[in-house]
Amino acid sequence: MFNDKDFNNDLNSGYPNEQNQSNAGSYYSPRSGEPSDGGSYYGEEQPKKKSHKALKALGIFAGIALLSYASIQCYQFAMKNESLRKIFGKDSSVVTEETSPLTTTSENTTSAETAQGDSLNKTTSNYDAKSLIELASRDHSMQLPDIVDKLMPSSVGVSSTFIVKQRVTSMFGFGGSQTYEQKLNGAGTGIIMSEEGYILTNAHVIYDSEQGGKEATEVQVILNDKYYKGENQLNATIVGYDIAEDIAVLKIDSKEKLIAAEFGNSDDLRVGELVVAIGNPLGFELFGSVTTGIVSALDRKIIINENTMNLIQTDAAINQGNSGGPLINSYGQVIGINSAKLSNKYYSNATIEGLCFAIPISHAKVIVDDLIKYGYVRGKPSLGYSGVPITEEVSQAYGLPVGVYIREVTPGGAADLAGLKSGDIIIAIDGKTITDNDELNTETAKHKAGDSITVTVTRNREDIDFTLILQEKERTEDNRRGNA
Repeated sequence: MFNDKDFNNDLNSGYPNEQNQSNAGSYYSPRSGEPSDGGSYYGEEQPKKKSHKALKALGIFAGIALLSYASIQCYQFAMKNESLRKIFGKDSSVVTEETSPLTTTSENTTSAETAQGDSLNKTTSNYDAKSLIELASRDHSMQLPDIVDKLMPSSVGVSSTFIVKQRVTSMFGFGGSQTYEQKLNGAGTGIIMSEEGYILTNAHVIYDSEQGGKEATEVQVILNDKYYKGENQLNATIVGYDIAEDIAVLKIDSKEKLIAAEFGNSDDLRVGELVVAIGNPLGFELFGSVTTGIVSALDRKIIINENTMNLIQTDAAINQGNSGGPLINSYGQVIGINSAKLSNKYYSNATIEGLCFAIPISHAKVIVDDLIKYGYVRGKPSLGYSGVPITEEVSQAYGLPVGVYIREVTPGGAADLAGLKSGDIIIAIDGKTITDNDELNTETAKHKAGDSITVTVTRNREDIDFTLILQEKERTEDNRRGNA
């Protein structure tokens, strides 16, 4: 039994003691409870009630979580339902998780709730989720690996050997000078044009303009050993080439059946269209490398080797060794011959990337046909002269007009028959000012053999007009080089 005396001793001194309390009990008692039958609060000890605060909190959180999950599911169901989406004011232009190719799953949910007015998302929702390659490809186009499989057997390596003579003088000037020959090797890419063994490539792959203008003494074509199991390194014959067009045709004899490339129509190209390049960058160790890009521009006028060319511009990587390789559309058709990449030597103060160029195949076909049939390009106009430019500096130093100084006139040529002489300075063609050989070749190339042009020259400080009838270039070394 509970001892009243002990209890009173345990109470704080400020509490009233038992003697001053009535039988109603004390509300200060730590064991105060509901009295029964008017009895004392100090009767038999009552059991202590257990606390359920933790269980109550857990229940509340569980209820909130369940309610949140149900709300999210209802919202997602409503957003997928056209009728409910209209009721909630959500139109179909909102980019959802299924239509947006630009965001992750978690970002899609946020986008659907917070970016309803975003114009980029509204535009994107009008298209199916497609990759950049798919968007840049034509309708009913081939898959990228299939394009590569189709053209890889038709892409070859071209190895050229040049003999260059160099003159060396002794360091102290004794013993005079000596001339010796040095063998140089070049590497490029080519395209199999036919089962008969005709190979298309760039003229600069087999003709070295930088070392005094030398044709390769030996040319070999390397076939892809994944497709040709026999002899894959074959000697090639130079059928013809044109330096001004940067196109050359080779011929090989192979015991295997060669797989010819399919050629398309470059006139149908559109800016932004997908293109694929195959080549051998930096040599044959990277044989058959594939790069992709788009058509960046069409009909770019680029001056290469003193000749103006209309080229396809692309951002598909084209490096040294890719020259002569195929530029391919999304149907697996060759629509260009990879030819050049602008480098810092053209623009010394600029860092240049993604500026690569190819010769349109529709233009090249005419050149190739003539090279195969005649060994040169027929109908090209010739002025019949050789000359050097008079620059602004030379003009100021010697009091001469800026133009092209005629050093020699070809006997019986167009210039000779028109009355031009050595020492004349060409200053205009058909009234357009001429300052160098590039401009002179560009203006001449606008015409064909048999056309009549007006050539203005300065002779003895007097400007004189001559009517000149252009002649056709014959198959000579100058013709191959594209000189006038």
